Amino acid sequence: MLSTMQDVPLTVGRILAHGSTIHGRSTVTTWDGQKAVPRSFAEVGARAAQLAHALRDELGVTGDQRVATLMWNNTEHQEAYLAIPSMGAVLHTLNLRLPPQQLAFIINHAADHTILVNSSLLPLLAPLLPQLRPTLRHIVLVGDAGDAAAAQLDGFAGTVHHYEELIADRPTSFPFPMDLDERSAAALCYTSGTTGDPKGVAYSHRSMYLHCMQVVSAESFAFTDADLILPVVPMFHVNAWGIPYAAFMVGASLLMPDRYLQPQPLATMITAERPTFSAAVPTIWTGLLGELDANPGRYDVSTLRRVVIGGSACPPSLMKAFEERHGITLIHAWGMTETSPLGSVSLPPGGLSAEEAWPYRLTQGRFPASVQVRVIGPDGTPMPHDGSSAGEIEVRGPWIAAAYYGGAGNPPELGEKFSPDGWLRTGDVGTVSEDGYLTLTDRSKDVIKSGGEWISSVELENELMAHPDVLEAAVVAVPDERWGERPLATVVLRPGAQAGFAELRAFLAGRIAHWQLPERWSVVESVPKTSVGKFDKKVIRREYAEGALDVTVLGKDTTA
Repeated sequence: MLSTMQDVPLTVGRILAHGSTIHGRSTVTTWDGQKAVPRSFAEVGARAAQLAHALRDELGVTGDQRVATLMWNNTEHQEAYLAIPSMGAVLHTLNLRLPPQQLAFIINHAADHTILVNSSLLPLLAPLLPQLRPTLRHIVLVGDAGDAAAAQLDGFAGTVHHYEELIADRPTSFPFPMDLDERSAAALCYTSGTTGDPKGVAYSHRSMYLHCMQVVSAESFAFTDADLILPVVPMFHVNAWGIPYAAFMVGASLLMPDRYLQPQPLATMITAERPTFSAAVPTIWTGLLGELDANPGRYDVSTLRRVVIGGSACPPSLMKAFEERHGITLIHAWGMTETSPLGSVSLPPGGLSAEEAWPYRLTQGRFPASVQVRVIGPDGTPMPHDGSSAGEIEVRGPWIAAAYYGGAGNPPELGEKFSPDGWLRTGDVGTVSEDGYLTLTDRSKDVIKSGGEWISSVELENELMAHPDVLEAAVVAVPDERWGERPLATVVLRPGAQAGFAELRAFLAGRIAHWQLPERWSVVESVPKTSVGKFDKKVIRREYAEGALDVTVLGKDTTA
């Protein structure tokens, strides 16, 4: 028996139509370094229509061509987010922090037809032009671009346009097709490619719409039209965790930071514009906390009630510091490019005291009804959801990837990331409790296998960063003749800090099992990071193997 319900496609175009009319008075505001420049949702919708006309009528985007963006978080990027998928093309966000060879690879692999680029990012794009395929026909400069900027594209065989000139005087309404196949691709995002070439994940209209509904739900981010959201997480990274679309769905206003992501501009922006919600990786909030603590009374961040942390585990010490000193609640969330990215959010069950809720807040959160999870042990068998049995986390659901994009004209790529029975192997190691809360202990490639036992590098890092003299800490496995592997702790000390390795080891001794204590220590100026702000542990392992780190072993100075 079939249902009697209408089969209405779930598309980005419906989000655009709803947000620009029902919530037309909400705003997208871009920070220009000194002040905020607002534009209403109604205006953004009208300009998205003008962009769609320009792409179709002048640039020849008439089907599912890939239209790429190499842009900061700003209002024009939001317009592209809405216009490109809604007209039936595919939005391809380019990660501006990727190495040049990887950036060229993904432009060619996606066969991008057009690239919208902020003028300030031309130095990243221009040197790549000789490597790019002739499928790239148009480059659109967004923002102030003088003759000197445009001259960087002199060798481009296609056509160069200026965004405002391109959309000027075009109609402010567009016949966005509302009968698009909801399973067709709406957006394309590539993994950061920490090993090998980046992999493309093609999100469908359906997956993005359903993901938005989860983002705005009470058990996730709970956006309303009373919120002003500051998405520090880049729009080039997994669609800024779905925030630009989710905000348009419910009328939550957006405060776009553009390129001003450093602690001082962020603190100034928050003080001036008074957002209620934000999201970013932990390193952003570590820097912001340092700025706030170094300048007491200078900033007012009291309106910022909730901050979602993703990308890597947030140190508990950072969570407590923000809550106790600034009244801001930091919330764990977990996901990855392949999960759109929202997988779980660490909101505790209702009715608990602060003390009772704290253990839940330290987890990566509870899975929603739409995301199934299983824990696979080292022998390949499923483990119970008992909060203690650890294994690799596998997930499936309507916004979880089933394969990687194979490139224009090629079939999807499966590979070892996807199980034969349709689950995504995340590469994360952890446990799941009976009531669905995920606790990650490590990445499968980062867990330290010492004498037949596992040591969590994440736990060691969190405990080290609880020391008042430690700004950042990254722990990796290094070879050991006796135990196979042992932890190497690299630490970044706060300015003026004097803590020695013996003190740090003693500090850890009261918090973890004695056999897990690192023997090898190194002070570094900064922890290397990936293009999306995660600790890049493969660089630390390589530097150790090459003898590039000054390492202290059991109190003796040596070089590894």
